[in-house]
Amino acid sequence: MANIKSAKKRILVTETKTARNKSIKSAVKTSIKKVEAAVANKNKEEAQAALTAAISTITKAANKGVYHKNNAARKVSRLTKLVNELA
Repeated sequence: MANIKSAKKRILVTETKTARNKSIKSAVKTSIKKVEAAVANKNKEEAQAALTAAISTITKAANKGVYHKNNAARKVSRLTKLVNELA
């Protein structure tokens, strides 16, 4: 355990940020799974709606620094490609 005051604070801040990042990553994974499930069911309207929500979630995560912008762009691109293949 840390003895220095600033080190103790860093531990607390890191725990807080870790919890926040974990929550955001979980939301992104859930939204991606919803898109993939809609594509698997060949439901185009549901897939489009889920894609819009997923893109929003992924972009917000990237803006908050949870994901690198290129990582977010790759996720969006792959999901968009999946949905477009339904058409």
